[in-house]
Amino acid sequence: MSDIKQYYEEHGKRVYLYLYSMCHESDTAEELMQETFCQAIRCLHKYNGSCSVYTWLCGIAKNLWLRELDRRKRHPIAQPDETIASSEHSPEVSAELKDAKLNLLKQIHHLPEQEKELLLLRATGALSFREIGEIFGKTENWARVTYYRAKQKISKE
Repeated sequence: MSDIKQYYEEHGKRVYLYLYSMCHESDTAEELMQETFCQAIRCLHKYNGSCSVYTWLCGIAKNLWLRELDRRKRHPIAQPDETIASSEHSPEVSAELKDAKLNLLKQIHHLPEQEKELLLLRATGALSFREIGEIFGKTENWARVTYYRAKQKISKE
């Protein structure tokens, strides 16, 4: 049990940031992080040391997030109305920003799953290229090159 406490102290914040980079919701990321460590307690005997503890925890976290996405597809909830005008920008600027954001998200959505996940992990600043490489079971250089190529694909469009 002391192992999990140590893992939580060492990796809890980074696991939270990893989850937040995928879901963009602080409450969901916090809840999934807690569930990640609960599952880690149940599966600690299965951890064989073939990867870093952080990579193992991120694998658990990713599976929980995928389950959450599946649950949301089956049981959709009403989303807040985004048509409420922001007081920061004029309506024209807000519309242009919303269109640009939507266009970027569409481009990201059309990337292969691995590139999409890598791009979002790096763009949110949650993980280094070395950590991203560990999660995918690849090298740091692979993460850098794949990130660069994904950005190039989006820039071309």
